[in-house]
Amino acid sequence: MDHGPGASQAAAPPDSPVAKILPSMSIATMVMTLPQVWTVWVDGEVAGVSLLSWGTYLLGACLWFVHGLALRDKTIYVACVGWILLNAAVVLGVLVQR
Repeated sequence: MDHGPGASQAAAPPDSPVAKILPSMSIATMVMTLPQVWTVWVDGEVAGVSLLSWGTYLLGACLWFVHGLALRDKTIYVACVGWILLNAAVVLGVLVQR
């Protein structure tokens, strides 16, 4: 087993309380983002929506996706697909509506 700086860390055991709640939390937080996507695309309201913030969220989700793939951790990379889609929807919506 490799230890020290740069060593890969094992994912939480599948039966741990954190591992059990992560999928539900991922879905819940994505659902909480849907109103922002709705506001940008359906209502056409982009005032107060920070392109810098949402662009940074998108970049972060992409980096986490790559990291999850590298670790072969489905909990990370599958959730990141949803976040990439949601963040990209907001970013593209702001660019289209402005």
